[in-house]
Amino acid sequence: MPILLPRAAALFGSHSIAVAAQPTNPSLYTGPLPRPGPDILYAAPARAQQLTNTGIWNAPPILVSGASAYRAGEYLYQDYLYDEHGANGGARDPNDKRLGGDAFSPPNGTYTYPSDPRYAGNAADLVELRLRPLANETAFRVTFNTMVDPALAAATIALGSPGSPVTAFPHGANAHAQADAFVTVHGASAEFLSAEAGALPVPLTSQLDVGRRQITVYVPHQRWLPWRGMARITAGTGLWDTTTPDGPSGRFLLPRQASDTTHPGGLGGLSPLTASAFFNLAFRFAEPFGAFGGPGGTPAWWRDAAQGAALRTGDLTAFHDDIDFAKLASGVTDDSGVPRTGPLDRILASHFETEQGTDYATVCGGDLGCKGELRGRLQPYALYVPAQPAPVHGYGLTLLLHSLAANYNQYFGSHNQSQFGDRGSGSLVLTPEGRGPDGWYVDYAGADTFEAWAEVAARYLLDPSRTDIAGYSMGGYGTFRFGTLYPDLFARGQPTVGPPGIGIWAPPAEVQPGGRASNTYYQLESLRNLPMMMWVASTDDLVPITGTQLQARRFDALGWRYEFWTYAPAEHLTLAVNDQFQPAADYLGSATVDTNPPHVTYALNPKMSFPNVGLVADHAYWLGGLALRDSSGAAPLGLIDVRSEGFGVGDAAASGIQAGTGTLTGGTLGALAYTRQYQTWGAPPAAPVADRLDVKASNLSRVVIDVARARLDCGVTLNVTTDGPLQVVLGGCGRTLSFG
Repeated sequence: MPILLPRAAALFGSHSIAVAAQPTNPSLYTGPLPRPGPDILYAAPARAQQLTNTGIWNAPPILVSGASAYRAGEYLYQDYLYDEHGANGGARDPNDKRLGGDAFSPPNGTYTYPSDPRYAGNAADLVELRLRPLANETAFRVTFNTMVDPALAAATIALGSPGSPVTAFPHGANAHAQADAFVTVHGASAEFLSAEAGALPVPLTSQLDVGRRQITVYVPHQRWLPWRGMARITAGTGLWDTTTPDGPSGRFLLPRQASDTTHPGGLGGLSPLTASAFFNLAFRFAEPFGAFGGPGGTPAWWRDAAQGAALRTGDLTAFHDDIDFAKLASGVTDDSGVPRTGPLDRILASHFETEQGTDYATVCGGDLGCKGELRGRLQPYALYVPAQPAPVHGYGLTLLLHSLAANYNQYFGSHNQSQFGDRGSGSLVLTPEGRGPDGWYVDYAGADTFEAWAEVAARYLLDPSRTDIAGYSMGGYGTFRFGTLYPDLFARGQPTVGPPGIGIWAPPAEVQPGGRASNTYYQLESLRNLPMMMWVASTDDLVPITGTQLQARRFDALGWRYEFWTYAPAEHLTLAVNDQFQPAADYLGSATVDTNPPHVTYALNPKMSFPNVGLVADHAYWLGGLALRDSSGAAPLGLIDVRSEGFGVGDAAASGIQAGTGTLTGGTLGALAYTRQYQTWGAPPAAPVADRLDVKASNLSRVVIDVARARLDCGVTLNVTTDGPLQVVLGGCGRTLSFG
């Protein structure tokens, strides 16, 4: 279903994607058109089959990873996404397609999938495990992220009690936990196996729902009942060896040193006789996380560190939950196992699934049309929720975009995250995954940012006037990119070691590999009403200071407000390792978005729009419907500058270049010296109120102006300077004027 837009939306040039429009949401902008940002931000929530129910299942999913709850007579455990990396074998699979592209987000486990596309690089990824007691049996449901061929993945659930003996999992899983019995499912097959010596497997009734990627299995009470109403459950998922038959001789598929078409890899230094076959474990309530410290150490970016360590030994006794069947029988709602504040890993349903699973062979690097490494409908994102009481009028929101080769948990537990979130009355801090480590917030990777934003807006009350954007390295580029494309969304921006374009910019050469069309230097006019604080490192080899200095000089030349702090000595990772961002948090402060400024300047770059995913940037503030006159060439650009005299104020005077020095303290590296260059504005002077617009345009054929938001009426006088034919549409007036 297409977005249902009012006539005014078409007038202002909004583009639609194949999703429905959502009702008015107070957590997003609700004023007159054109609305800030792209259409995908305002689209109705998408539907993911993995998160839906049918038959006996009714409880809504938790959507917070590593959490459990009792809801509507059901017990639910929600797992992490794309975390099924198995045991830490000490050395990675030489055929692992992620090598070289995940330097700052390596998995802890080293297991990889067979290259057969039926595995989709994600076949054993557990999304959710739930159970429900029925009159004569207990139902269990396993939900996978990906299910191209249901015969390839398997799950075993250990059924026991707090006093059960430690027992080995069946079918060559090479793991052990407290258990009295085991339930194993793979494809349409399910079996019950008592832990007693010599027991034979008993077939169970199961239901395979390939569309929902779910398997439901029923365990009769005559086979198993929780002892004294308490059940200790442990569960793991892996790959099934389809060359073996069902029954006692069926086996999980074990990894080798290197993967091939039919075998997983990543065994590393583990023994092929004793290595666990599980890729993914449930009930991981205490997965560690840590602040960014550069490559090396114990990876925890996918929240799989405890999982990788446990599977290395096969001892899963710590990974369980004790489930209270009395709570289930009474139907109580108990969400005490769902964290409410602090760092959270959450799940969103995307509007886009270009294919199931992952494609780590694809390297995006900012290429247009790249779908990203994580192709599925479900996408993860990190959210920091301050512990302080929620503001009455809603939280602020800070987008904190991750770096190249990093992932959505880059800032998890860092001061960069908490200092931004705990400032003032509280701001939620959102880090989207961007569908992989190298999407540069282009196309599908860019849409993921706004889908995650919309998901947060649907779950929390936000104050849309208190929205900021920040990021490190590639995330700093995302800050420049989204800031120049959608300046009316944000109050302030804060890129740290952020390149102006996609790749390296060392003037006089152009940005590589992104080229001129990716370079926000040529779009800084759009930041008239969006101040930026830039932090750079003096000896940064990835983001040369010559390019960022040129960016700062252009702020000067335009007369815009900015801060430019140069840390010396410092290289690309210094500020991340130091992890002290309080001055940046103070800069963002409690600033608010001005959605109707008296003077608007905007640079139109059609190469940064992607209508296929609802990312079109052709409007800002009360200007919309912008169209280029000449879109030829590799980097076409249009520019418009419009000042309304209806506000009764003139332009504030810029201070000119100001300078200073300082020292950043409180971080892990001690005192870091910096030089400060900045420009401010004075108070805007009063000016006569007039029903008049002053317009300057370059390479534009059309603009729509909302005269009411510009504090004018339909009889407005236009003073237009243009370098060619320009059509000016006065929105809401039925009046179109031509110039040039």
